[in-house]
Amino acid sequence: MKLDVDIFLKYLTQEKSYSQNTVNAYRNDLTQLAAFITTEEEKGIIKSYDELLKGYLLKLREKRYSAATTARKVASAKSFFKFMVDSGRLRENPTGTLVSPQVSRHSLRFLSLSEYRGLLAEPAKISTPEAKRDMVMLELLYATGLRISELVSLDVKDIDLKQNYVDISSSRRVPFDHRLGRMLRNFLRNDRLDLLYDEREEALFLNRRGKRLTRQGFWQIIKDYASKAGLGSKVTPHTLRHSFARHKLQSGADLRELQQLLGHAYISSTRVYRQSPQGQG
Repeated sequence: MKLDVDIFLKYLTQEKSYSQNTVNAYRNDLTQLAAFITTEEEKGIIKSYDELLKGYLLKLREKRYSAATTARKVASAKSFFKFMVDSGRLRENPTGTLVSPQVSRHSLRFLSLSEYRGLLAEPAKISTPEAKRDMVMLELLYATGLRISELVSLDVKDIDLKQNYVDISSSRRVPFDHRLGRMLRNFLRNDRLDLLYDEREEALFLNRRGKRLTRQGFWQIIKDYASKAGLGSKVTPHTLRHSFARHKLQSGADLRELQQLLGHAYISSTRVYRQSPQGQG
């Protein structure tokens, strides 16, 4: 099975152009599934894939994974076996009767417009290059719904100021408005240069040493601003991404469009924003 998993992951990367984060999630889930199946087969008892998968689901429950994590692992298995059938490696899909657990949709957190403005007001009080960088990063997160890992991985070349797009992968371009375009142009011409030590550095967002800002570094920055703005634990690494998604749907975007913008592998991951309570945040 391991060889089939490797072929599937290569397909996701090269044919579907999924993000590295998504491919890594599939790899972790399917490696766990493959290990379980190998262990069962080594017991010498012949079982069908249908029986193995039911045993796998039971094992996940025994490990007390959250409903969301179990649902993701089941979705990974379904995608893998669908690929196996579509590619002719398997005759029938054994996941047809595999039931995913129900996931609560009430844990998503959103920022209202006033809360977002309060968050932005904190770096606006400071005139350092770092604070100006932080302002651009917060604006870009809120306007595009990028994951923080995607944000800090951006290079200068990934920003298209002619068409106002940020390039995440060969199949995923996320647009931004002219106001943010002007802000990014000014940042590249001025504030980024104040942090740049090595002209060969390609990273868009730099730390005070002139190196690429890390995910952990920016997450600490957000936490500090949130604390100062009185938002406390309401702001998490995904809060701005959730807020972007919710506002997109409220402004008329459909689920497939939002799925593409967010880079979700599964439409079910995008559907949670439509099902979330509207009075929140």
